[in-house]
Amino acid sequence: MLGILTVLFGALTLGLHNIIVRILFSEQTVFGLLSVGGYVTPTLQNSFLLMFMRMLTAVPLMALLSAKLYPNASKELRQLLQPESKSVLRQALICGVLMFVNIAGLYIAIGSIPTGIALTLFGTYPVMTALLSWRFFGDRPTLFRWGVILVILLGTFLTIPQSSPTSDSRMIAIGVFASVGSGVIYAFYSIIAQKSFEKLHPVPFTWISFAMTLLLSGISLLFSPIADLQLDWTPLWLGGLFSGLFSFVGHSMNNLGIRFVGATAAAIIGSSGPAITALIAWIIIHETLDLVQVIGIVIVTLGIALLSGERRFMRRS
Repeated sequence: MLGILTVLFGALTLGLHNIIVRILFSEQTVFGLLSVGGYVTPTLQNSFLLMFMRMLTAVPLMALLSAKLYPNASKELRQLLQPESKSVLRQALICGVLMFVNIAGLYIAIGSIPTGIALTLFGTYPVMTALLSWRFFGDRPTLFRWGVILVILLGTFLTIPQSSPTSDSRMIAIGVFASVGSGVIYAFYSIIAQKSFEKLHPVPFTWISFAMTLLLSGISLLFSPIADLQLDWTPLWLGGLFSGLFSFVGHSMNNLGIRFVGATAAAIIGSSGPAITALIAWIIIHETLDLVQVIGIVIVTLGIALLSGERRFMRRS
């Protein structure tokens, strides 16, 4: 149960991050009181910029708190420089690259199609994770678990906001491809992370992934610089600060959850992210939820409860 709650809390904080990204890309009314947002246009260059600002906060924060979160973090990081730890270091660096590609794809999707649709398409990654976990770890999904996957995917599908995309067909295709592709990349990230956690704790692992994402986003800005430097930098930096904070908490909780319950179960639970995002979007920026979306959230919650019941039943057996 602790692992399930850990992944759910990670999904909640990452949902808050998604709301921040939405506000930075388009003007919103927060809590019905204050209109903010729309500071940058949803372009690839600006996606790299937001990612860089996000990690510029998250990486130092992770470095400062890693010792408190896990006292042996610095020791394990030094051990990664030893020849016998090359494979673990390589896995952590690969996950950093996958995280960069995953975030870039998700930002492009949010800028190209409605956020709810982008996150729902991204939320199909548990299917790929289950197949990869079966292939690499022999974790054959039970019929019950496949049923839970279908239930949660149905719930996330029902939470899609009823909106009409204003982008052209090319932008819609790019957004759909980026969402699905980001989900596939995240499935590989989860599987490699689960393998890495056999020898490396999630705290130093997450720091390495964040550092790689910061490096790659910075390099991307060098090759694709921002066209308009006359931006409102104060709210952008504030958005980057909170985005980095929520990213740090969300990814740390998700990686701990993978260690507790495995990549497949964490992916199934984490697929509730679109529903959670829709709920907090309704609370914070008053995006309306119709009856179908409420039903979707209830279905997702029921799926998570069924998964929890399955794990308790297996332990009793």
